[in-house]
Amino acid sequence: MYLNVFRSRKRADMDAVAYAADAAHMQELARQQPGYISYRSYRAEDGETLSMSEWESEDHARAWARHVEHAMVQGRGRVDYYESYTVYSCPDPHVRHFAREG
Repeated sequence: MYLNVFRSRKRADMDAVAYAADAAHMQELARQQPGYISYRSYRAEDGETLSMSEWESEDHARAWARHVEHAMVQGRGRVDYYESYTVYSCPDPHVRHFAREG
């Protein structure tokens, strides 16, 4: 498994409708990519967003990063949407599970 965590703050003056459209399209397109496992996004009260995507391998995740449409939207994000962001990437993360039994 390969894990990407995207921590971001959006610009106060960004076009929220355009962002939402781009985000929805990227989520749908990512689901169609080889090696895609899952995607989740969470927003904190202070406006910070944390998004996590899981991939079968680093090669799959990097192929998604280089996807033509994704690369274009990433560029638009740097210009129009994000104040700042940090990406954390982790090959073979140590995973622990807990599940309460019935």
